[in-house]
Amino acid sequence: MVMRKESILITGGAGFIGSHTVEQLLEEGHAVRVLDNFSSGKRSNLPDHPRLEIHEGDICRRDDVRAAMQDIDRCLHLAAQVSVAFSLEHPDLSAVQNINGTVNVMHAARIHGIKRLVFASSAAIYGVPQQLPLTEDSAVAPLSPYGLEKSVNEQYAMLMTQLHDMPMLGLRYFNIYGPRQDPKSPYAGVISLFVDRLTAGQAPQIYGDGQQTRDFVFVKDIARANSAALFSTHRGVCNVATGGRVSLLELLDNLQKLLGTSLQAEFLAARAGDIQHSQGCPQRLGEWLNLIPRWSLDDGLRELLQARPSTHDSNAI
Repeated sequence: MVMRKESILITGGAGFIGSHTVEQLLEEGHAVRVLDNFSSGKRSNLPDHPRLEIHEGDICRRDDVRAAMQDIDRCLHLAAQVSVAFSLEHPDLSAVQNINGTVNVMHAARIHGIKRLVFASSAAIYGVPQQLPLTEDSAVAPLSPYGLEKSVNEQYAMLMTQLHDMPMLGLRYFNIYGPRQDPKSPYAGVISLFVDRLTAGQAPQIYGDGQQTRDFVFVKDIARANSAALFSTHRGVCNVATGGRVSLLELLDNLQKLLGTSLQAEFLAARAGDIQHSQGCPQRLGEWLNLIPRWSLDDGLRELLQARPSTHDSNAI
């Protein structure tokens, strides 16, 4: 139980995950500062609140990061280039944002004596699983520059912890979904894409045979994990997963039932590098952060559908 309310910086706080975490931390009584360059995040994702402060700036600019760190107790680093496709096409630009930007944040946190730095990692670091469910000790073999960048960030965190005794924890998120995830964004997840096409009366598109499985985590459970991690004392890495997995065909069937649609899927060629099955082990999540995901897939899908605008439009990530 957190007794003292603190000042928390969230980089990328106007984005999909960040804005939900802002709401979580404000509900807990903390003061929150957001650092965002608004390249994908939107101010409309953020509430008007007396304890919320917004800084427009870029994690790749040292002065922006250091200014945002002033008088901050703890930091959640979410700002990133999160498109796997972009990282494959532009590995140089992706690395600048995801590696250099993260090192900027870590270095500023050390200079300002931040009590705790939590940063977003990804299940993409695992590559093709050798066994399921994936634990934090599973082999790391990323298939994209994006996955490699997240792995490098974890190594930087490990080294800076050894060199400077920095209290850092990396969260390996699995497949996140929920309100504010833009289906028109290049970063969109399969659920937002399915919902967008179904509600528009268009055939949902599936790459491959639809038998591939994923561990889907509702964004409000991600926000709870972020908050718990900020006040945990554990260091290293931790999966944020449900421990379950659902095929894309099962997912589509659930969505069609909830929406009352019966559109035939359009099957496209499998994409190179796509992983067939993914599932995370949440044991460390429970032991380290005392957290069990609350949202079932059905409940999360209902919440997502209820939160959609009445017109065929969507909020940006």
